Amino acid sequence: MRFEGKTALITGAARGQGAEHARRLVAEGARVVLTDVLREDGEALAAKLGSPALFLHSDVGEEAAWIEAVAATTAFGGGLDYLVNNAGVARFSAIGETDVAAFQMHQRINELGVFLGMKHAAPLMTKRGGGSIVNVSSLGGLRAGGGDIAYVSSKWAVRGMTKAAAKEYGPLGIRVNSIHPGLVLTPMLGEVSPETIAARSARVPLGRAGTPADISGLVLFLLSDDAGYITGAEIVIDGGLGL
Repeated sequence: MRFEGKTALITGAARGQGAEHARRLVAEGARVVLTDVLREDGEALAAKLGSPALFLHSDVGEEAAWIEAVAATTAFGGGLDYLVNNAGVARFSAIGETDVAAFQMHQRINELGVFLGMKHAAPLMTKRGGGSIVNVSSLGGLRAGGGDIAYVSSKWAVRGMTKAAAKEYGPLGIRVNSIHPGLVLTPMLGEVSPETIAARSARVPLGRAGTPADISGLVLFLLSDDAGYITGAEIVIDGGLGL
């Protein structure tokens, strides 16, 4: 029960990694606010988690939505201790085939959403005497794979923003870290063929793709007091894929 009496907000929490983080946090005593644009999935998950969970239909790229979310979080949990900026989008195409709308979509969700989350969560955490923020970047935030310029640019931005925020928020008692998952089996891979996933998994030194549970172990560690002297870090969790 590491998180008893604490409140967390997780974006992109209706399914995949975000949903697993929510389940694990509730299991360890936290109250959790789940936000997502996927209303049906989000409401279903919150219903399964019961009274410690609240779902909000919210778009991370809209500042007004963040203002509403932090107000609802305050009413629900009395404040905010943890933020997991998990919401993201990935659409791959060659540079010459990437239009401005697709590029800006990645910036809006993957980059602007993280910025707005930190901006509006930090004041609540400061009132609690501190907190922890985990920004979900990607292995693509450390290197390029080709055919992914919009995604890579947004995930590198998350890496940089994390360091800037860690330096600014450290004196306030707020830790900010980024994680960099590799190949993880989530609905985001829905457009990738099983053959491609199998081929990529075969290149992972640990012999398999990651699971949301693999990622949640790291996220909860970084949120917890066990990581109390870690901030501004970028932690790769990819089974060795990036070696």
